[in-house]
Amino acid sequence: MLDSIKQAGKNIGRELNRAWENLSDGWRELLSRSNNSLTHFEPGMMDGQLESEANLNFPRWGLIACEVEETASDIIVRVEVPGVEKQDCTIRIEGSMLTLTGEKRFAREGADSHYHAMERAYGVFERRIALPRHVNAEKATANAVNGVLLIRLPKAAIDTVRDIPIS
Repeated sequence: MLDSIKQAGKNIGRELNRAWENLSDGWRELLSRSNNSLTHFEPGMMDGQLESEANLNFPRWGLIACEVEETASDIIVRVEVPGVEKQDCTIRIEGSMLTLTGEKRFAREGADSHYHAMERAYGVFERRIALPRHVNAEKATANAVNGVLLIRLPKAAIDTVRDIPIS
């Protein structure tokens, strides 16, 4: 009987170690893949008042994930910004740095509702994305489809600065 209890304890210990290793691997991968996508959100306006004044406890950090693809002629940047309206978003190019600023606005069904989960961040944000080379900002385009910004940046040899309208 004592041997079976010892064996059960060893099995439990082995499974706990395996679970801890899987959890640690997951966090390491999340941190390495998210790079700079973890973005701070400042309180924004909601019904004419600051969100922080509305006694809502939003998460202040959220992921704004992107991918940067290079073709023979362009740098293509895709940025996930679900819930952000194009008029609430600005894209700026300075040299080989793309800066996305905007506001993700909070909407609520009614003042009498209660939240059981609150994982989405709201408010004003800024996300900076390093580009692998300089681009021709004058010929850059951007459009938003299904919560993803697609920004096409033709490669260039000189630095330019330009705000890019979203169509």
